[in-house]
Amino acid sequence: MGAIHLIRHGQASFGAADYDQLSSTGIEQGAVVGAELLRRKIRFTEGRTGSMARQRATAEIVLDWLGAGATAKEDPRWNEYDHVDIVARHGGGALQDANDPRGYQEVLDASLAAWVRAGDDGPCAETWPQFAERVRGALADLVAVLRKGESAVVFTSGGVIGTLAGHLLGDPAMGLLQLNRVTVNCGITKLVTGRGGVTLVSFNEHAHFEGRAARLLTYR
Repeated sequence: MGAIHLIRHGQASFGAADYDQLSSTGIEQGAVVGAELLRRKIRFTEGRTGSMARQRATAEIVLDWLGAGATAKEDPRWNEYDHVDIVARHGGGALQDANDPRGYQEVLDASLAAWVRAGDDGPCAETWPQFAERVRGALADLVAVLRKGESAVVFTSGGVIGTLAGHLLGDPAMGLLQLNRVTVNCGITKLVTGRGGVTLVSFNEHAHFEGRAARLLTYR
């Protein structure tokens, strides 16, 4: 069987003028997950990253740990949903507030639920069905290039990971609305590929943020 490791990006800059940048904690998280992948001694034959700055920066940090020859091709299909557009259309345009992250999360949760309910009739530039199809296509194309026994690493976001995990469990909307909320920054989700298709074997692994690294455990 082949294996695909989905890595959520490090912590972004919530409440800052430019959210799409790693925070200082996010940079540290990237180093920790890089060391974890190195410890596992997995030989990655394929690498992918979305085009968002936080995804690409996480990939750069991790790949530096994995050594010469480790690369990740940029593919925007691995990008996160546009939370700004979704909240603007379904949540009254609420802004991120570093002093009230829980309040913003409540607005985002409600907005995502409305986005899913709206389906293809929704007002957002990318509808929920389009997003779900986009990320499924990115996964399918990656699976297609993996040969027997090969592994891949992907640097992406919580909504993508949650949706794909939900898809493999038979309910992509559940994945977006429930699994997405608990994904940790620089957590690892593992898929295996074989004759029977793609199977989810682990979700949101984050033991590398226990013990001395516990201070680096974040969900946003």
